[in-house]
Amino acid sequence: MATAKVTSKGQITIPREVRTALGLETGSRVEFVASSHGSYELVPASRSIKDLKGVVQTRGRTVSLEEIDEAVAAAAVERSRQ
Repeated sequence: MATAKVTSKGQITIPREVRTALGLETGSRVEFVASSHGSYELVPASRSIKDLKGVVQTRGRTVSLEEIDEAVAAAAVERSRQ
């Protein structure tokens, strides 16, 4: 059984065998999930695509798919004339 010691700052070093089994690398995030019987599980934190919302700043208005299709078609016509 792998064990770890908690430092005065509340930190632990996850043993190598546990990191390997969980696929954790430098910079990986983990979650502590409460179980129904009072213990906790350490699980790799998987990110949802929804977590990316707001990462990229938007400029101006939202463009519809139809507007994108029209712009691509217009650019194709313009390019074929050159």
